[in-house]
Amino acid sequence: MPVPLTLPWGHETIALSLPDSWHIAATLKPAALSGAPDPKAAAEAALQSPVGLPRLCELVRPGIRIALVIDDISRPTPVSLIFPAILAELQAGGATPSQVTVVPAIGLHRPLSDAEVYARLGPAATPQIRIENPDCDDPATQANLGFTSRGSPVLLNKTVATADLVISIGCIEPHIIASFGGGYKNLFPGVAGRAMIAHNHSLNCTPGTFNNVGQPIEANPMRLDLEEAGAMLKPPVFVVNAVLNSALQVVQVVAGHPVQAHRAGARISAGIYGVQIPARADIVITDSNPMDSDLRQGVKALANTVRAVKRGGLVITLVRADEGVGVFGLANKKLPLGKGALRLLAPLLLPLVPRLKLKGLGEEDKFFLYFALQAMHQATLLMYAPTIPAAIHERLPFVLFKSSVEEALAHAARLVPPTASVLAFPFGGSTYPIL
Repeated sequence: MPVPLTLPWGHETIALSLPDSWHIAATLKPAALSGAPDPKAAAEAALQSPVGLPRLCELVRPGIRIALVIDDISRPTPVSLIFPAILAELQAGGATPSQVTVVPAIGLHRPLSDAEVYARLGPAATPQIRIENPDCDDPATQANLGFTSRGSPVLLNKTVATADLVISIGCIEPHIIASFGGGYKNLFPGVAGRAMIAHNHSLNCTPGTFNNVGQPIEANPMRLDLEEAGAMLKPPVFVVNAVLNSALQVVQVVAGHPVQAHRAGARISAGIYGVQIPARADIVITDSNPMDSDLRQGVKALANTVRAVKRGGLVITLVRADEGVGVFGLANKKLPLGKGALRLLAPLLLPLVPRLKLKGLGEEDKFFLYFALQAMHQATLLMYAPTIPAAIHERLPFVLFKSSVEEALAHAARLVPPTASVLAFPFGGSTYPIL
């Protein structure tokens, strides 16, 4: 009898029938934590008891310049639920909305329109609030704060660098490069210069650091580097970070110091999304949920879980991608080598990736290229992503796209042992294995 496996697929489910000789060693899900009954109240409580810093109402005064950094629309952060509590704290300290400039943390992504920013802030936003998109390529809009000990040039949006107070709204979730999102990461790379972003990302283009999702921050060069850069700012930085469950509901909000509060939130996130596996498996089957918006977000399911497969094994990634490709530079650049050549030459290419000059390939994309080469060197990568057109398939030779889950399973059956072990990650978009 075929072995059934059901995975979430948007608001539906998708059913797989595995060969009867395969063994599902474990189906690994995030901890089933309920969302906070009142997310706004959770934000208010966090702001009333910040970690490592005084309350916002004690940090503000009339007339000071406040930079409010919010993450961009590709993130699940419920900014509109958090912003009213921040605004109330500012007003309690005597500040007005006219003292606030919102700077979206777009990094290398496109600017946000005013309408998108106001929609993200929600009904509490007022026209008195200024909006300024950072430009990572315009030195005239950046402050140069020097270099980190790892050699990153600390280039930061001037409005943020010269403010009297910086407030950052973000989300703490497992992150392939930075261990976890949140904290100072909203500033670096969020509102940093391209040279800073490039050097900081390159720090994790090594065999030992290319996959840092959920890994200890103390051993993550990229995260430690951006936190060193953050400590070089003159104005105090106050973070308000949400921790979400797999249904993208607020579980808890942490606020205060960008390192101390972040560590508290990262421990909560790790307790939700880090899952113990019995052993590496011949096959990993992973689903993009809850990162179903686009391909760029969806490939996190592969990035998060590839450590769970044996070397020479196989990963099947199911990507919903409701909005198609998304902002994903690798998908818009045709590489000069095909799948076979990339696999063969990967050991030689990997050391060269940080220095590659490929038109249309940004710094984030160089890291993803490095990661993709390492991943395809580790295992065979199959993907089912029905919203992604064939032209994009050709530009992403690291994975083999399949037109159906049945086709993916049949392909896998030809490559793995008849009695293959399987690890299933129904919420692979946010879950990561603990070995």
